[in-house]
Amino acid sequence: MSVRSNRWRPAAAVLGAAMVLTGASACAKSEESPTGSAAGPAPAASQVVQSAAPGAATCTIDQYGGTRIDLKTAKVGFSQSEKEANPFRIAETKSIEDEAAKLGITNLTTANANSQFNKQISDVEQMIDSGVQLLVIAPLNSDGWDSVFAKASAKKVPIITIDRKINATPCKDYLTFIGSDFAEQGKRAADEMAKALGNSGEVAILLGAPGNNVTTLRTSGFKDQIAKIAPGIKVTFEQTGNFSREEGQKVTEQLLQSNPDIKGIYGENDEMALGAVTALKGAGKKAGDVKIVSIDGTKGAVEGIVNGWISAVIESNPRFGPLAFGTAGKFFAGEAVGQDIIISDRAYDTTNAKTDVGSAY
Repeated sequence: MSVRSNRWRPAAAVLGAAMVLTGASACAKSEESPTGSAAGPAPAASQVVQSAAPGAATCTIDQYGGTRIDLKTAKVGFSQSEKEANPFRIAETKSIEDEAAKLGITNLTTANANSQFNKQISDVEQMIDSGVQLLVIAPLNSDGWDSVFAKASAKKVPIITIDRKINATPCKDYLTFIGSDFAEQGKRAADEMAKALGNSGEVAILLGAPGNNVTTLRTSGFKDQIAKIAPGIKVTFEQTGNFSREEGQKVTEQLLQSNPDIKGIYGENDEMALGAVTALKGAGKKAGDVKIVSIDGTKGAVEGIVNGWISAVIESNPRFGPLAFGTAGKFFAGEAVGQDIIISDRAYDTTNAKTDVGSAY
């Protein structure tokens, strides 16, 4: 766990329906991207909030409990779930730190659970014990947070969860969830797979880590949509790659041994998809022999589209800093905030990958 006295780091943000933060650079510890860098303009990467449905539930500080505070002088805790070898996690943490610095928040405590759930629970409990007044959590698992909720409730510490949802009650156990519609991401990936395969063929799924709603919903969304729009596509292989490039490669190597003629691979994140690319190259496959669709929007995956190894990528935008702190600011000012704040994600394919790679992370 570390406490950082933030100094200014450039970041541009517009708070409102569209939350904008300049693109964060990212690199993975794993092997190189499947291509060299593709040239192109770098449009601002943004989180755009979907319009809330009429009557959507909201939460205020009077409902939740607590005291109005100034974020600049507040003690804030951020808990990251996974080691920062994954570009998504790099960009996510950087966005939180950059926005805190931009807002003048000088008392930001950060901790990384390194994919150990017990450590994440311990990290967050220590933050509460140390007197944090706001928690931003990227949860590793969706269940098992009862002890944290009990501590936070006793001290009226609002919890904002980002990118993965916790199975609990908003405006009671935690304040709000900010993230993507994961089932919709799966459906959009299915649409792209159907297009790439011409609505027929055998497909493998590289599943994300078990125990969280991202994996569950990206899987069900994909399968439900495939069954609906392309019944000629059959899912014949599913195995977890734990959102890891190395494990994605190993699982794909096993897949190719049992089914060397697989036609499509759905990676539930880009890291596993890039691992699959490495496995395909090792098996002597050529770009395009196996259609790959994935979710995230990392530079490596978008470059993979440019060079033909990946068919399409559905974005999952990790730049939560402006929206997380903007939501907290509204809450502490006494305004109502949504209990579920869902962002819209873009998509990359052969029509825009080369020109838009600069907006990837």
